[in-house]
Amino acid sequence: MENKKILAIINPAAGRTKSQRGTFDIVDVLSTLGYDFDIKTTTKRGDATEFAKEYGINYDVILCCGGDGTLNETINGVMSLPERRPIGYIPTGSTCDLASTLKIPSDIRSAVELIMSDKRNTYDIGNFNDKHFCYVASFGVGSSFSYTTPQKMKNILGKAAYFIDPFVFHPRKLFAGLKPVHARIEYDDGIIEDDFSFGAISNSTSVAGLITFDRSDVKLNDGMFELLLVRGVKGIPDGFKLLGKVQKHNYDGEQILFLHTKNLKIHFDRPTEWSLDGEFGGSPVDVDFSISYRGIELFSDDNDLFCK
Repeated sequence: MENKKILAIINPAAGRTKSQRGTFDIVDVLSTLGYDFDIKTTTKRGDATEFAKEYGINYDVILCCGGDGTLNETINGVMSLPERRPIGYIPTGSTCDLASTLKIPSDIRSAVELIMSDKRNTYDIGNFNDKHFCYVASFGVGSSFSYTTPQKMKNILGKAAYFIDPFVFHPRKLFAGLKPVHARIEYDDGIIEDDFSFGAISNSTSVAGLITFDRSDVKLNDGMFELLLVRGVKGIPDGFKLLGKVQKHNYDGEQILFLHTKNLKIHFDRPTEWSLDGEFGGSPVDVDFSISYRGIELFSDDNDLFCK
């Protein structure tokens, strides 16, 4: 990558203390290579969006160091710019599903070197009412675990915290999402109306480290997202049984539906909590979903998940 001006947005609270060390590594690598850069460090939710929105236009590249939530905020800021800037991602969070899908290395120096190589791919962005998300929007069983699990626990235990916190410390979480919600869902190919225990709109091969999709079913810049719907989870054992079916890509078309769509409208019979890239996305009754086709550029290596 030619010598360009870089805005580095760093979340020092993300991950198992890697971001704190990462700040020094990033400074070291960028300084050694002679790049012109500035660093903004987040201290609260929403900072990354504000930094990208307020300062991003003055830089050639926006570099995000943190977890999926920090990347989500950064993308929301970049999407508001009159001229969007390419985004580099240094994954230091506890899950980092998108980094896994994109094969972005978790080693900070290797991730910086990938960004410096100037290899880029376009990536579709989901529009969720007045918000944006990059790889998943979900509701129902387990969706709240990502944003209700304490950050300290995630930093120490990583993905395991999402199981330990609800099962050991807050079992009510497990039962709170079991009550299905009635929804009318309009998608590209028709209308479905029923009671659903879980739903996810995704653009990734991995969701929360639990759900994985066949790579042949996913393209990251084809203008289509994947829609997974689950009917009638009767209890925790049944939930695990259904999760096993999803992991095996056993979509029966009745209890488990797997679809592709560009547009989506959902009307719930009551306010329903959503998770957007692992962060709380509000409790709307109506959801209007669309796609910003190839909405951003991400620094990432060659990958068969991208359409050329």
